[in-house]
Amino acid sequence: MASHKLAKEWAIKNPYRWLGFSLTLVGAIISPVFYFIVGSSPLSALGISFIMLGLTCIALANTRPPISPEASQTMFQTGIENIAALLEELGLSGKAIYLPRSLRDGRSQALVPLRQNGASVRISGKVAGRLIVRYGHQPEDLGIAVTTPGSVCVEALEVELGSSADGIAAALTHVLVGMLDIASSVSVNVIDSKVNIEVSNPKLSYENIWFYRSLGSPLASIAATVASEVFDKPVTVALERNLGSKSIIELEVLS
Repeated sequence: MASHKLAKEWAIKNPYRWLGFSLTLVGAIISPVFYFIVGSSPLSALGISFIMLGLTCIALANTRPPISPEASQTMFQTGIENIAALLEELGLSGKAIYLPRSLRDGRSQALVPLRQNGASVRISGKVAGRLIVRYGHQPEDLGIAVTTPGSVCVEALEVELGSSADGIAAALTHVLVGMLDIASSVSVNVIDSKVNIEVSNPKLSYENIWFYRSLGSPLASIAATVASEVFDKPVTVALERNLGSKSIIELEVLS
């Protein structure tokens, strides 16, 4: 009884592996029967094909992510709604400022200042690793620092970040196209303190909700985080718009 229950749980957790094991076992049994006893080559070939399909399913089981896309989407949506509720409750609607790891205790995060005009914000030194932080010397220089999708992606980034537009493009291509598979290509153009990014065929688009108005869409969040790390300076999302099959993101590198 216990072994049957264990096998059932194993099958639920590993459907591809269970299917592959079943097909391989059936093929291994019927192939010699059809070849030596029945004497049918076509049926023997059918049994061998079962074995090949079974081994393919077992190989697919090893590539299946430990967390399903549905579970990842649920956790992602929950995080967005919680941050949006916090920003709305505090009345913070200003543009977020993305801080590199060098200014934020070793982890990239976004600072949402109490001031409505994020461009006038000046970061004086390293920001403490807390939720409510002081980033300047004035009494009103307060804000909240939150983790964004870009923060997590930069931590998992395996490529070396460059120090130019090519470095941003390579990192964003690795994350958006290779790691997350939410775009087909990325191009970057840097003019002075402006970073213009064009994302082709994005699977995530901008929505007019509180979270996106402050921190930008997940695409913009990842782009701003990568840019802040490349330039080692604070970055804000100046503009974001969708043009059919392209998403245009304009970033501003702050001094």
